[in-house]
Amino acid sequence: MSHARRAAFMSLAGISFLLGVIGAFLPLLPTTCFMLLAVWSASKGSPRFAGWIRRHPRFGPAVLAWEGERAIPRHAKWLAGAMLVVSMLVLGLTVGPLWLKLGLIGGLSLVGLWIATRPEPVAGS
Repeated sequence: MSHARRAAFMSLAGISFLLGVIGAFLPLLPTTCFMLLAVWSASKGSPRFAGWIRRHPRFGPAVLAWEGERAIPRHAKWLAGAMLVVSMLVLGLTVGPLWLKLGLIGGLSLVGLWIATRPEPVAGS
């Protein structure tokens, strides 16, 4: 792999990881999807960084559950659902055109349905 490609993957991994950490503290910014992107891109640019994320006590379990089982932990589902509802309320109160408001809320509803239908990790894994 060229130095430029490796640097690009590492940059994406670093930015994604940083956004995921920020998302752990800001309710409207997702954490897990950024961590998954960070692990994927770090796997291409720095397997050591990817391994560190997988072993991280806060972020690792959700990443491993997704990678191993395509599963989302229950607490993450509840948090994502709550944040989606908050986002829909904000959109409902701030977006002007009705067609745009309904389209965005409909899209977020589909995301919520998709999240809710993912399996939960097998206990003890």
